[in-house]
Amino acid sequence: MVSQHTSKTAENELAHVITTSPNNLASSEAEAAVLPSLDDPSLYFNRELSLLEFQWRVLEETQDPGNPLLERFKFLSIVGSNMDEFFMVRVAGLKRQIESGTVSAGPDGLLPSDQLKAVKTEVTKLMNEAHDYLRENLMPELERAEVRILEYPDLTDDQRIEMQAYFLQNIFPVLTPLAFDPGHPFPHISNLSLNLAVLIRDTKGEERFARVKIPDSLPQLISVDKPSLMANRIPSSVRPQSYMWLDELISAHLQALFPGMQVLEFHPFHVTRDAEVEIQEWEAEDLLETTEEGIRQRRFGDVVKLTVDESTPDRILEILMSNLEIDATDVYQIQGRFPLSSLKYISSLDRPDLKDVPFLPHIPAVLNPDLQEEDTFSAIRRRDILLHHPFDSFQPVINFLNVAAKDPSVLAIKMTLYRVGKNSPVVEALLEAMSNGKQVAVLVELKARFDEESNIEWAKALEREGVHIVYGLQGLKIHSKVALVVRKEGESIRRYVHLGTGNYNPVTAHLYTDIGLLTCDDEIGSDVTDLFNYLTGYSAKRDYRKLLVAPINLRERLVALIKREIEHQRNGEQGHLIFKFNALVDDQIIKLLYEASQAGVIIDLIVRGVCCLLPQIKGISENINVTSVVGRFLEHSRIFYFRNGGAEQIFLGSADLMPRNLDRRVEVLFPVEDPRLARHIREDILHVYLNDSVKARYMMSNGKYKRSQMKTIDSISSQASFLNRRAESP
Repeated sequence: MVSQHTSKTAENELAHVITTSPNNLASSEAEAAVLPSLDDPSLYFNRELSLLEFQWRVLEETQDPGNPLLERFKFLSIVGSNMDEFFMVRVAGLKRQIESGTVSAGPDGLLPSDQLKAVKTEVTKLMNEAHDYLRENLMPELERAEVRILEYPDLTDDQRIEMQAYFLQNIFPVLTPLAFDPGHPFPHISNLSLNLAVLIRDTKGEERFARVKIPDSLPQLISVDKPSLMANRIPSSVRPQSYMWLDELISAHLQALFPGMQVLEFHPFHVTRDAEVEIQEWEAEDLLETTEEGIRQRRFGDVVKLTVDESTPDRILEILMSNLEIDATDVYQIQGRFPLSSLKYISSLDRPDLKDVPFLPHIPAVLNPDLQEEDTFSAIRRRDILLHHPFDSFQPVINFLNVAAKDPSVLAIKMTLYRVGKNSPVVEALLEAMSNGKQVAVLVELKARFDEESNIEWAKALEREGVHIVYGLQGLKIHSKVALVVRKEGESIRRYVHLGTGNYNPVTAHLYTDIGLLTCDDEIGSDVTDLFNYLTGYSAKRDYRKLLVAPINLRERLVALIKREIEHQRNGEQGHLIFKFNALVDDQIIKLLYEASQAGVIIDLIVRGVCCLLPQIKGISENINVTSVVGRFLEHSRIFYFRNGGAEQIFLGSADLMPRNLDRRVEVLFPVEDPRLARHIREDILHVYLNDSVKARYMMSNGKYKRSQMKTIDSISSQASFLNRRAESP
């Protein structure tokens, strides 16, 4: 625990609230009489619209001239990929609800059909602004930076000759034009594919339709000066300045695909399908096999979005809509480049002068192999160790596993793995541990959306080497981030544990903000042992000593902790909650936070994405402030702070406040009990986030966000502050 007493000055600084006066509703019966019930739909912001609000905040980073140019292209590509997933999962889910006849509304009162209409309006507005900004601002700025994205008519005669040769040698053999006529059925259009709808006139003078897919196996951005090389791999010393999109080059040479025919016109189109894999676990004898089948089926899901150029004629649209079995509400007409996700190829060009300055993550001296005076296990025995990624390197976590794999005193390693990526050093460490005779058990989550295929590949590799593999649980996703090392020390056994808020993925650990804890606390070690027994075998244990575990006790413990804060407030102690997470959707938790606000508890929520709670509503949530930070790194850490009458408690972990996390996933929140580390989280992390006036946005009572108006020369950007602090660390 940290200090039992916190000064009022420190509390006020931490609060960062717009209005800190306690709510006096209890003394005003007249005012209370007109307040809505806490079940009133007007108090809940729609989840899908809140997720789109997040895309607006990402788009703002594209529009921020303070960000380097290629980073702004990166943010716009993120908007594109986020919107792809939004349609594949969220919009597809709404469509399935409508098809199944669902007529029930959520806490916000909107039916699925209402939500689809609202989504269409908001997405159209968002995409129009994104494409307008790309065309009118980003592309001219890119050209001023001496990087040109050329169209075919822009090429010189010599460049056309070179590009034609490149097309014939490297692209033409890969292309497969597919006809559509009475003898040829309409071709399957795969998910997220970019295609050309081509209209030709055959030798009999009849018009025919054909489809040409733009191969995603080829470089999408081609150097005009050095076409034989992938654009984003050319070293800066020989860097060309002119590039062309693959689909532009293919479009210019369509005649080569239809010899003897006349190409009349062509139009690009992009298809997005329902990609939510339905795993029928209760009927599946083999979860691994079922998941593999689900991945294969994903590319055949119903079409939920068709993107076309606004110049596409009605007759082409009719062919596409009819054969893709969609209507006009599923069509988005765009002026400009699509899909926006392809802009990642521009953002990856070798122009360091147009990107964020690289940084070297800090390695605490106690875990730095070049500096440490004691081995890793001795360092953890001496005190708990906190790592704040990506500002602190993820390498100490890898080293922890590598040391455990080699140490002859280590008897067993157990881990939960959700997303680890390809060529994972975590998997290599586990394989080495197995070859060294350790007992190795891994809980693999096959249902980690869009990472299933990668997880299946390395899970099979581990299983082949004799690792004990558990492929998730029926009805639950394993989302917790836990590693346990069991070590024999003298005549006893000691357990070393890593618990985190993020995945065991060194790549995303460099891109996401997360926090990890290394500890050998005996009670936490016992809890983690019980957790693995629950995951690998059979257990009805509910009395965990220190961990909050979903779906076992996390919800009820969180509710109890929030209610405790309300009681402190009613007993004359200023209640204060600070929660940082990715999403707030659970209506039971929202209602309880409203009750806490009405009691006078100060509540600061730092929410990256979806927030269905509405702050600053008089009499309901005027003591609640919602902040969202969007910056260089994806905010991913989850922190739960309870003032607790001065005996502060802090929990970290894997869970967001959503029904799926609290009820349908295996999640873990863990306490930070070292006073030094708890103070660091409160003062050096949460305090900084709550005082960010550069990258933070503040949610208003209508669900919209605004940026701080308090920018000065001393304004704080939380992520930049963390970077600078780590750069100055020894």
